[in-house]
Amino acid sequence: MKWTFLLIMICSSSSLYAQEMTELSIIKQQVKSKRISSYDRSGDNHDNLQHIKHGEKRVIFDVKGTGIIQHIWITMGPEPAILSRNDIIIRMYWDGQAYPSVESPIGPFFGQGWNESYLFTSAPLAATPTDGMGLVSYFAMPFEKGGRIEIENQSGREINTLYFYVDYVEMKQLPLHAGRFHAWYNKQLTGPVDSVENEHWMFGPGKPNKTGKDNYLIADIKGKGHFVGVNYYVHSPTPYWYGEGDDMIFVDDNVLNGTGTEDYFNTSWGAPQAPYATPYFGYARVNNDIGFLGRTHLYRFNIADPIYFDSLFRFTIEHGSMNVLTLDLASVAYWYQDKASPVPAIPDAAARKPQPMIGPSEIHRWRNEWRKSKGNNPTLWGN
Repeated sequence: MKWTFLLIMICSSSSLYAQEMTELSIIKQQVKSKRISSYDRSGDNHDNLQHIKHGEKRVIFDVKGTGIIQHIWITMGPEPAILSRNDIIIRMYWDGQAYPSVESPIGPFFGQGWNESYLFTSAPLAATPTDGMGLVSYFAMPFEKGGRIEIENQSGREINTLYFYVDYVEMKQLPLHAGRFHAWYNKQLTGPVDSVENEHWMFGPGKPNKTGKDNYLIADIKGKGHFVGVNYYVHSPTPYWYGEGDDMIFVDDNVLNGTGTEDYFNTSWGAPQAPYATPYFGYARVNNDIGFLGRTHLYRFNIADPIYFDSLFRFTIEHGSMNVLTLDLASVAYWYQDKASPVPAIPDAAARKPQPMIGPSEIHRWRNEWRKSKGNNPTLWGN
C-alpha cells in the first residue's frame, strides 16, 4: 500500500508537471511582464521601505487594470526575535473593493508560526534561507479592475526595513473563469467540551461528535469556488497525541468526513520525529520535546485535488478525538472564488499572542503538587 500511494503521488506530480511545461511553452499574446518592488529610485542601494511605525499601514502594490500576480517575495528587519511576524498584517484587495479578500499575519501566511523562523518548502509558498526570513508566494492572484497589497505594523515597535518584489502580468483580459485568490487566518485556544481531556478514552467512554459543533474552524465560505490548502499550527500543552481529531468538511449539501488530523495531512501513526517537505504536504516544524508536547506546523495544499463548492464550504477539524483536548490552534486557509469576497475579521494582537511553552520544569512542578496531595510519601513513583 505504501508503494501504491507513492506511485500515485509520483504520477500525479508528473502529470501536473507535464501540464505546467506544456503551458510554459505557449507564447502568450498581449501579455506584459511587470514588477513593483522596493528598489531605490535614486539609483543607490537603499532598496527598502524604512521606519514603518507601530500602527502604520504601507501600500506596497497598487495597480489599476487587469492582470495576475505571479510571485511575491518579502523580507524585513529586524529579525523575528525582535520584530514579531505574527503582528505584521498582510491584506490584499481585488477589483477596487474596500474590503480585503486576504487578511493574515504575514508570518503564518507564508508558513512561519508563533513568530518563529524556520525553513519551509512547498510548491505555492516558502520561507527561505537565512532561517526562513525570505517569504515567498507563487500563488496566482488575478484581478480585473485592479489589485492592492497593504502591510500593517501591529508589533509594538518599528519595522526598520521592508524589502519586496511583486511580479505580475498585465493583460487585456483574464482567462475565462479566472477566480480571485482568498486567504484567512484564524486562531483559537480550544478546551475539552466537558472539561475532561479524555483522549483515547483514558477517563471513560467518549461523547460521539457527529455534527462538528465544537470543532476548530479553518474556513467558512459562502459562494462558488475551490479550496486549495491550509497551513495548520498546533501547540499542545500535553504529551498526548492530538492527531485523532477528525476533519469534517461541509461542501454545499455534502459532508466530507475524515479519519484524523494525521490522515488529512497525509501522515500516519503520529507526528514525525523530524521535519519533512513535499510540494503539497508535510511537517515544516516538529516538537522536540516529550511525546507530542510542544509546537508542530502541518501543511497541505490541494493543488492536484482542489475541493470544489457551489455555494458553501466550511472546513472544521476536531481538537483531539471528539474535541477533548486543550490546544492552541492557528491556521491560514487558501482558496479561490468566482468574485472578490470579504473574509471575516481576524483575531486581534492580544488574541494572537502565542501560549507559553511547557517543558520539564513545569511538569516537575505539577509532579510536586501531586506528591503533596498524596502526603509526600517517599515511595511515591507517579504511576
